[in-house]
Amino acid sequence: MAARVRLEDRECPLSTTAQHVGEWWTLLILHDAFDGFTRFDQFQENLRISSSMLTSRLKSLVADGLLERRPYQTNPTRYEYVLTEHGRSLRPVIVALAAWGNSRLDPGKRSMILVDRESGEEVEPVVVDRTTGRRVDTDDYVFTYGPAASDAMRARYADTHGGRSS
Repeated sequence: MAARVRLEDRECPLSTTAQHVGEWWTLLILHDAFDGFTRFDQFQENLRISSSMLTSRLKSLVADGLLERRPYQTNPTRYEYVLTEHGRSLRPVIVALAAWGNSRLDPGKRSMILVDRESGEEVEPVVVDRTTGRRVDTDDYVFTYGPAASDAMRARYADTHGGRSS
């Protein structure tokens, strides 16, 4: 029987990312945080999540540096959970996931859409290369190995490095 590989032991950045945000409650909590929720009871009421699950997920998000736990009241001490810069950097991922989900629905069946705050017009987010502004969801862009890649990762992407030197 083959040994199980833990996500944290995998070299692929998708695996390590999934370790931090792959659990679906995590994505929903982060989404609520982007919408301005900060308090335990706000998350619990909106998500209808058990207090034990919410406590567990919030602890993980704090430990991973995506949320910061800060007291907002004393006697009794109550805490709020605020996005860190690291947590805010996940917003494009959340936006892209929501857009992907909406793209599979008829426009009349979408319960949430992304709009321009000023105009109120619906927008369609895409992922682009920061330097060129070109969309990266085409076959023109491929994954390849990075400088810290193992021999196995280099072998996997040996034919896709697009002329990069190792």
